[in-house]
Amino acid sequence: MPRSVNAVASRARKKKILSRTRGYWGAKKNVFSIAKNTYEKGLKYAYRDRKTKKRNFRALWIMRINAIARENGFTYSVLMNKIQSKGILLNRKVLADLAMNHPEAFQQVINTVK
Repeated sequence: MPRSVNAVASRARKKKILSRTRGYWGAKKNVFSIAKNTYEKGLKYAYRDRKTKKRNFRALWIMRINAIARENGFTYSVLMNKIQSKGILLNRKVLADLAMNHPEAFQQVINTVK
């Protein structure tokens, strides 16, 4: 009986990896074993950096809120404490957006807290 190799499936697997590594430099785009390692490492970076992105944005929002809070005589922690104690249900993302793009609306939040 002849040897059975599933060339169709193995070629499809290789093509899938090589098509996803298009644009990489050198052998990372056209040598399967190297491309596979590079692709898998890229997936690890993507997974890790999806978490890091959230961390970075939260830090950015806190910096923006802190900057405008200090202009109004508060620190970030005091402002957030007063916002929560007054029952204002705005998260950091919305507060940072108000601080950057709608300062008059943020000023109303400050006046409510005072």
